[in-house]
Amino acid sequence: MNEMSSKENRRAFYNSTKWRRLRQQVLERDHYECQWCVSEGKVTSNLSQSLGQERIILEVDHIKELEYYPELALEIDNLRTLCKYHHNQRHQRFEFKKKRFFREDEWWG
Repeated sequence: MNEMSSKENRRAFYNSTKWRRLRQQVLERDHYECQWCVSEGKVTSNLSQSLGQERIILEVDHIKELEYYPELALEIDNLRTLCKYHHNQRHQRFEFKKKRFFREDEWWG
């Protein structure tokens, strides 16, 4: 599976048995901890839930993005565990999107 520019191909990849097995290996290698949180001296693990804290969602991130580097899709050294917060930050999703600022004379709302 070398072509990853379409959402359909990426969806098929993420649903594949190979990906699911590799994803599990990465989570185990990273001790189920967000690697960015670890680098900040924090502990963010999906095990935090059992301690009465809110549920932590961990995701396996392609360091070099799948869409642009499909040849690295199944390379374990190109993968890391991130919490949902840091994964969204890394991809500038939701509250991390770049905001457009308008000069006062440009605003027409």
